[in-house]
Amino acid sequence: MSNFKNIFDQYNWDSVLSDILSKTERDVQKALDTNNRTIEDFKALISPVAKPYLEQMAQLSYQITKKRFGNTIQMYAPMYLSNECQNICTYCGFSMTNKIPRRTLSDQEILKEVAFLKSKGYDHILLVTGEANRTVGVAYIDNAIKLIQSKFANITIEVQPLDQEDYELLIDSGLYAVLVYQETYHKGEYKKHHPKGKKSNFDYRLETPDRLGRAGVHKIGLGALFGLEDWRADSFFTALHLQYLQKTYWKTKYSISFPRLRPHSGGLEPKVEMTDSDLVQLICAFRLLDEDVELSMSTRESEVFRENIVNLGITSISAESKTNPGGYAVEPQSLEQFEISDERSTEEVVTMLKSKGLEVVWKDWAHNWK
Repeated sequence: MSNFKNIFDQYNWDSVLSDILSKTERDVQKALDTNNRTIEDFKALISPVAKPYLEQMAQLSYQITKKRFGNTIQMYAPMYLSNECQNICTYCGFSMTNKIPRRTLSDQEILKEVAFLKSKGYDHILLVTGEANRTVGVAYIDNAIKLIQSKFANITIEVQPLDQEDYELLIDSGLYAVLVYQETYHKGEYKKHHPKGKKSNFDYRLETPDRLGRAGVHKIGLGALFGLEDWRADSFFTALHLQYLQKTYWKTKYSISFPRLRPHSGGLEPKVEMTDSDLVQLICAFRLLDEDVELSMSTRESEVFRENIVNLGITSISAESKTNPGGYAVEPQSLEQFEISDERSTEEVVTMLKSKGLEVVWKDWAHNWK
């Protein structure tokens, strides 16, 4: 049975990072001059020596994105169903050790939140929960999907990793896509940040996209949480993971997200800072590596940053996000998972996107192109 872990185990974190840091200007120029970029070219494009080429990378990224996606950008909204969690994660406001009021939405409360998001125009929703098997396990998620599936064109989830048969059940109920971030591909650092709970199992999490691929999900979202470890090495492993999945589960679509560590209750300072220009460099590098992959940007980032990045490779963006259960209409004051940065309304973000010459798409591309 095919498994990314077999490929992952062939790589050494320190060697990968050393290789990225030793790339030369000649390597960068070669990567920019070719149309069929490899994972080695990607290393060059995320290396420190590529920084002076950022303008050229941005122009190429812009051209490729326009060619592949046109003047469109997709809008989605996260909806937090529960902040109950059995894991200890050092960087998360929902961590089991944080003494916060816990809340899980009822059916009636879910529908109240849905009514708010529908009034804003959303047709693509991301359901988010903490990782608490007893209260928000497969049965709860399955019920939530069935409850709202007639109201949205696309339902995506970001919940605890599940077994293949669980994903198959949810797909039958109307699940469209799953986001599962490795957080960091550095095994030692991963253990440090996930000392307790099911999430502490690095390999089980690493193999989740394989289970999703075998289950036949329409789309898989990958990413690392930047700030836990060196962003360049984590990005390399994300790209390696992406290319393996594309080759193995070629009927599935893929997206990449770029979350940077944000303040939360009981906060963690980033171990490694990722600057704005670093993030621009990475987004452009992913677009130059893969013209088809969807690149997503959440409200973790500031208004100014998001305005500058929407034409440089990003194809999907959220707005007016609440990271607390019931945050839109039920209980706006409950505790957030992390602080958002761009607090503009959906209408304000839509106006901004239109001013950039972009047409807003409210559901997923595939469903618009059928």
